[in-house]
Amino acid sequence: MEYDPSLLRRAYEMALKSYNEGGCPIGSVLAGTDGSILGEGHNMRVQDGSPILHGEMSALANAGRQKSYRNTVLYTSLSPCMMCSGTIVQFKIPHVVIGENRNFGGNENFLRERGVKVTLIQDPDCIALMERFIREKPELWFEDIAED
Repeated sequence: MEYDPSLLRRAYEMALKSYNEGGCPIGSVLAGTDGSILGEGHNMRVQDGSPILHGEMSALANAGRQKSYRNTVLYTSLSPCMMCSGTIVQFKIPHVVIGENRNFGGNENFLRERGVKVTLIQDPDCIALMERFIREKPELWFEDIAED
């Protein structure tokens, strides 16, 4: 199987959790290739006042130390930014499943060029949630992606 739809759904649920807490709706799950969830998280920039706790970073932090990430898959509701993409490359996470990149074109090519398998889904729920957030809170969105 290319990816596990239930794990992408879990990343979406984490994004929705962040949205409901007043934060940026980006969720992520780090899973083993066997489908086990090692860690999950969501963007915590607003909730914790942290500039680096993006969804992917939160999931990795919640997974704790891993001896190796070579048998993992990272699921994320939105295409990862350069900080998160750099971390994916640094930890040698071999496969990233992205819920959508219509609202934010992240760094898929950067990842692919460094040997990461990228599976892009264009999930309607992920797209709709991010569109809603950007429409409702454009100033927070632009802060999150470091745009003026």
